[in-house]
Formats: sequence, C-alpha cells, structure tokens
Amino acid sequence: MLRVLRCFPGITLLALFTLPVQANAGPPQVNFNRDIRPILSRNCFHCHGPDAEHREADLRLDQETGLKSTSDSAIIHPGQPDQSELFARISSHDADTVMPPADSGKKLTSEEIELFKQWIAEGAQWSQHWAYVKPHANPVPQVKDQQWPVNWIDNFVLSRLEEQGLKPSPEADKITLLRRLSFDLTGLPPTRAEVDAFVKDDSPAAYEKQVDRLLASPHYGERMAMYWLDLVRFADTVGYHGDQDHHISPYRDYVIDAFNRNLPFDQFTREQLAGDLLPDPSLQQKIATGYNRVLQTSHEGGVQRKEYLAIYAADRIRNFSGVWMGATMGCCQCHDHKYDPYTAKDFYSMVAFFADIDEDQHLKRGADRIPTIREPEIFLYSEEEKQKIATLDAKIKSIQDKLKAISSPEIQKQSPEEKEQKLKQMVELNKRLGPLKKEREAIDRGAVKTMITVSIKPREIRVLPRGNWLDESGPVVQPAIPEFMGQIKTDHERPTRLDLTNWLSAEDGYGPLMARVMANRFWYLFFGRGIAPVLDDFGGQGGPPHYPELLDQLAIKFFEDEWDIKQMVKFIVMSRAYRQSSLETPEQRKADPFNRRLDRQARFRLPAEMIRDNALAISGLLVTEIGGPSVKPYQPAGYYRHLNFPKRKYVSHQDERQWRRGVYMHWQRQFLHPMLKAFDAPSREECTAQRPRSNTPIAAMTLLNDPTFIEAARVFAAHVIQQGGKSDQSRINFAFTQATSRDPEAYEVEVLQDLLNSNRRAFGDRTKEAQALTSTGLTKTEANLEAVELAAWTEVTRALLNLNEVVTRN
Repeated sequence: MLRVLRCFPGITLLALFTLPVQANAGPPQVNFNRDIRPILSRNCFHCHGPDAEHREADLRLDQETGLKSTSDSAIIHPGQPDQSELFARISSHDADTVMPPADSGKKLTSEEIELFKQWIAEGAQWSQHWAYVKPHANPVPQVKDQQWPVNWIDNFVLSRLEEQGLKPSPEADKITLLRRLSFDLTGLPPTRAEVDAFVKDDSPAAYEKQVDRLLASPHYGERMAMYWLDLVRFADTVGYHGDQDHHISPYRDYVIDAFNRNLPFDQFTREQLAGDLLPDPSLQQKIATGYNRVLQTSHEGGVQRKEYLAIYAADRIRNFSGVWMGATMGCCQCHDHKYDPYTAKDFYSMVAFFADIDEDQHLKRGADRIPTIREPEIFLYSEEEKQKIATLDAKIKSIQDKLKAISSPEIQKQSPEEKEQKLKQMVELNKRLGPLKKEREAIDRGAVKTMITVSIKPREIRVLPRGNWLDESGPVVQPAIPEFMGQIKTDHERPTRLDLTNWLSAEDGYGPLMARVMANRFWYLFFGRGIAPVLDDFGGQGGPPHYPELLDQLAIKFFEDEWDIKQMVKFIVMSRAYRQSSLETPEQRKADPFNRRLDRQARFRLPAEMIRDNALAISGLLVTEIGGPSVKPYQPAGYYRHLNFPKRKYVSHQDERQWRRGVYMHWQRQFLHPMLKAFDAPSREECTAQRPRSNTPIAAMTLLNDPTFIEAARVFAAHVIQQGGKSDQSRINFAFTQATSRDPEAYEVEVLQDLLNSNRRAFGDRTKEAQALTSTGLTKTEANLEAVELAAWTEVTRALLNLNEVVTRN
C-alpha cells in the first residue's frame, strides 16, 4: 500500500476508494453498430448473412433492406417492437418459433432482447458496418477541465469521462513514466543516468525531450520490428514437413531500418508487396520483397505442385488481408464469408494479384538440407567480399579465355610438338583455375543470402469450389479487389501488385480504412488494447471500437500526415491519457476491467523478447549491435530430437552473439525457443496481431532456471559486488535500483537482506574463518569465500530479475 500511495501524491487512502462513478441517468440510446450488429453477427449471420449459398429463408440480416423491407412481410416496424416479427421471434418461448433455433446452440440473453426492443422502439436506425465506412472528421469535444488536455486525444477521453462523472488518473511518477516510455519505444529499460537526468529536469519540455531521444534511438526500429514480424509471420524456417532453415534474415534488417528511417507506411507497404515492380528497384527494395516469400513451404519429395500452390495462395491472402485490411478473407477460400461481404470470387481475384510470383522452384529442386533451397535468392556481399569477387572473377575469366583460345579447332592442324605444348599449358591453366574457383565458391558459402520476389508470367487462377485444388470447374478470374469495394485503377492490361499497393494507400481506395487499421494497432502498442478490440478482424465478428470518434480522428491524422509513423507514435505518447498512472482502484477494476473508458493506463507483462532483453540489459550482458543473421542462445539439450529431414542438433552460439536482442533469435516454427514459448510468443505460422498474455508456472520456472537468466543473474551479481559499494545495504540499493530504476523501500531492503543472509548460510558462511586467515595468504580459501559470496548475491539478483515490477510494463 505504501507503493500505491507513493504514486498518487496528495491522494489519501480514502480518496482511492471514493472516486466518482456514473450517475443513474437512464439507459443511453442504442447504437446499431455498437449494440445490435454484434448480436446479429454472433447469432444470426451464419444463416442470414452474406453467404448466399447457405442463406436460410432468403432472409439477409446484414443489410438494411433485409431488416426493414417495405413489403407487408417486413420483420421490423420502426417504433413498434410489439408489431415486429424479429422481436417476436427472438423473445419467443416456443421452441418451434424462437430464433436462433434451439438446436443452433445459440441464445440471446434477456439483456440482448431488451436492447432489440429499445432499438426498435427508438426507430431502428441502421448503419453500414463501421469498418467499411471511411473515417470522418469529428469536432474536438469541449471539456470542463481545460488544463488537462495536451492534445486532442485528451479531449476525446476526458469528454467521455466527464459525461460519466469520472476523472482521469493522476500522471504517473517520473520514474514509472520513463520506464514505460523506454519499453514502449525501444523495448529496453532506461539506464540509471537517463533516469537521473529526467528526474532532475524540471523544464516544461523535459518529457518531450525523452520522447524525441527515444524515437531517434536505433533500438526504436528493433522494438517496432518485433510487432511487424508477428504480423507478417516472419521465421527462419519453412514450417511444413522438415521445417528446414531458409534464407530470410536480411528482410528483418530491412524492417528495422525502415522504422528507424521513418519510411512512410504507404512506401513501406509498396516495397514489401511490389518492390520488384518499382522502376529500377534498389537492393533494399528487392530485399523488402522477401515478405512475399516468408510464408510456410514444404520440401517433401512427394508434394503435389498444384496442391501446395493452392495452399500457398490461401496462406498469402490470409496474411495480406489480416495485415493490411484488418479482414479475415481466408474464410472465403472455400465459400462466401459468413459474416462479412467478401465472396469466394473476391478471394481468388485477390490471389490473382500474386500469381506472377516465382515461388515454386523449391518443388523441383528443393532439398532436405540446412538451409534449404528457396530460389530466387540473391547474395548480399560485404564491400570486402565484392572487391575480392571482382578480383577473382577477373582472374577466372582471363584463364577461361586462354583455355578457350588454346582448345580452339585450330589445334588439330598443329604439329604433335605444338599440341603437346598446348596440352601442358591447359594443364597448368586448369591447376591455377581450380583453386580460384574454390576460393570464389567459399565466398558464396559464407555470404549472406536472402529470398526475393521475381515476377514471371502469371499463372492461371480459378475459383476453387470448396477450396478443392483438384476441381477445375470454377471460373478463371483476373486480379481484382473485393467487388463491394469498387474497381481498382490501373494503366496495365492486367492489374499488378503495384496497382494493389497504390489502391491500399489511395484516398479514393482503401487508404483511409488501412489508416484506421494501423492507428488501432499503434494504440494497442501504447495502451495494451486496441480501441477496436480485435486487431486483425474489423469485420462482423471483431467488435466495434469503444471510442469510434477518436479512432477515426487518429486514422485521418495518420493519412493526412502522409503515413508518418514516428509522428503518429509521438502524438499518442505525448498525450495526457498515455501519461496516466496504471494503478487502479477496486472500483475501476470492477466497473471497467478492460479499461475501455481509458481513465488509467494499462499494466501488462512485457513481451517475451523484451523480458529477455531487460534481464540482459540489467546485467550488463546485452550486445546492442543492430542487424545481422539470426542467433541461437542457450536452449535445453535434446529439444530438437524429433526434427527430421534432416535430423539435427541445436548448437547454441558460444560467443557474444549469445547475448544479442530477442528480435534476432532464431525462430524455429515447429520448435519455437522454449523461453519465447513460455511467454506467449507465436510460432508465426499465421499473422499474429495481438499476443495472448498468460500467467503460468512454466513462465515462472523459465525466469528462474533458463540458462540465459541464470547467467544474467550471475553477471549482475558480480557487478553488484564490484560496483555496489562495500556494505550489504549499499549493494542492495545498487542492485534494486539497477533492476527497477527506483530506490528500494525499507521493507524491500529487509526482505533482500534476509534472502542474502539465508543464502550465505546455505552456501557456507565463512566470514569469521576468512578474518582469521587473512594474514596467512591462503588464496584458495579466499577464492572459496569469493565464490560463496558470488553465489549468495546471485540468488538475490535472480530474485530481482523475477520481480513482477521488472517484467511488467506499468
């Protein structure tokens, strides 16, 4: 409780439990998109929705005409719930007439039935699904407390709170605020010097200075890349069958660099989806097209080409629609969407955009080897390698030219003596050529490679009935966007992937809708939840935004700021809403457990990679080099014993690569590193827009026993002994501050002192013996005592690295 009060300066304990709550002002007006559509989607659209083939009773409830037909058979009569067939059916107690049918397993609650009654009584106003309506500008709300807002985000939040008789939480203390900002923008904790400088800086611009500093850090790109790599399901292995390694790590470096350069999001999109189609694409733009190649593939010798091309196509559209559209078009692989207006034809028309990608060479010459062959690939040589290649290639060409000249048909006309002389020359030249070729091949074996996209003649794409790759009865389709969204603009006979990317970002295309999808994800990164709750499904099953006007305004800003990611990030984290304390009262938790009102900040466990990075940073082990191939930290022995084709054994790196950031860890889809898995990192077989957050004994055991965390604790302990002063008190203060960025409280010092003493006894407290032997020169005894002291302090640092405060973003 001391810690709670410490973060709410000037607030008494009584005040924590007497915050104002919403007055009873009667039921608010029912909103169709917020209140009614989700009920219809959950319970009715499966039989009365977009899927024409399986629609029952020729009744479509996802459109206004289906709900409010002008005929005598209309199921809703606005203003008259008792005369409306829809209300009669959902409120019926007759098993033969009630809707949804009893055998459907679905049933409306009494509260939902009352919502329908109120909605009809209020006029049954209908709205098109919010996600397919372009964001529209909303006036900035007026607020009573005009001192609180920093920007208009705060006006939207505070206006809602004031309407409900609520107040926002106080601003977090400066230490908590800087730790939050550092984790959110770089994925790393602040240093003690950075904390001290911020705490001492009383200038009005102190906080903004920290925001600008962190946005300029090269680690910003690494933090943002962690999230993007989840979305695009980046991994170092192919996933299917043998799950062999493939060449793709330079794509990750491209993503990190793009965020650090603040590449506009529309160009970031364009380069990944169609960089190869840009005029004279740069090397980085070619590397960016690795996005199209990072999907799962199979290298098993018996795979059917057509089957796997169909599998790859479905995978690609699931990911594309999830990442850039916030849509679940993968449902249309076999049939029209049950809940959204996407059709199977729309799905295969989208597949046709990607039909020109050269992606099936591995089905002809792939191999069960590590890494496997996934052509087309390119080599990425260092400058030194380029110079060496140029020299070797010149020498090789010179010798080959001489050999060609010597072996010309003219040699047959020469005398035996001349022929013998020529043969000797050929032997000598070949002796010189062999080592040069081997040296050249060695460079390629050691050079970095990466998969890229190469455009070839598009293959024919048909609608596959029920997704059956053997059924060729479906119509041939050309590249096209979903029909209900209009037509794509193109200067080509056949629309290309480049046309698709232009439509994605165009004002008269999908641009404003994509801006809303991404604005929601940025909000999620900095508030723990999206304004719209389901980040990869803005459709009927996703759930409406709880601050729709705010989300629209953020989307418009992102679009009008020309897709400037850093500007959007800064705008969000500069807001007063972002800076609120994350401590919550029992009343707040009970009334609003998911913090939809935004009357406080969020508290959540750090993502898996950040938990590891944090421990390494605290200990001093972290290697902060940017970019490069994937690395292999410690991992339990035998973890790969079931991996075949080929069989393999995990070998961890033994040099400083062991201590690089989690974003560079080798990502084995079938056997994800146990540490990452324990903290809910995804296997990256599919797009992951929002990781789960579990709390399991396995996670706690990982923090205690994973070799990386034990080694971090040992090195941390050594630093505490060397740099923390001479007394236990000063060392505990040093260690605690290093781990949490704040000074420990008295009871925390006492607990850690007890832990230290108990471990000294457990490991053998030899202090008195050491004092008696200090003049004898018994270095072995001194070494033993040093080992005991290090072991005891290691148990203390292990405990510190396990603190909830250390692994939580507050």
